[in-house]
Amino acid sequence: MRAKLTYAVTAAVLVFYFVLVGSRGVMLIQSGTLLTVTFGVAVLILPVIGLWFLWKNTQFVRRANALAAELDAEGGLPVDELVRTPGGRIDRDSADEVFAKRRAETEAAPDDWRSWFRLAVAYHDARDTPRARKAMQRAIALHDGRTIEA
Repeated sequence: MRAKLTYAVTAAVLVFYFVLVGSRGVMLIQSGTLLTVTFGVAVLILPVIGLWFLWKNTQFVRRANALAAELDAEGGLPVDELVRTPGGRIDRDSADEVFAKRRAETEAAPDDWRSWFRLAVAYHDARDTPRARKAMQRAIALHDGRTIEA
């Protein structure tokens, strides 16, 4: 729940910022000189890119959460078997051990979105966010019946 609230607050702040920047771009365009119109158009591009990025990330999170809910309903969510330090951080060796199991599971069933979901969680636990995201994208694509390149 805390993560959802943090995400919502961050998204709201970003949207406010995009509106603020967009209004400055419109003001520059209204000035009417060649230089200010050029800068105004350039400034308007930034919020458009930002909104697109926010939208794509929101879609990704919603789809990943939907897969998590479906996997939870099936009783297939990965069990937290990781060793943690007294401060609560995941022990690296423990994460590597669980990752090896999840990778083998995924190699045995490369077309199963469930194994890719669990692999994404293992990547995340091992602090490899780019690969975690790619694995989750693969899980989402397989769940939706699409294929993506490796």
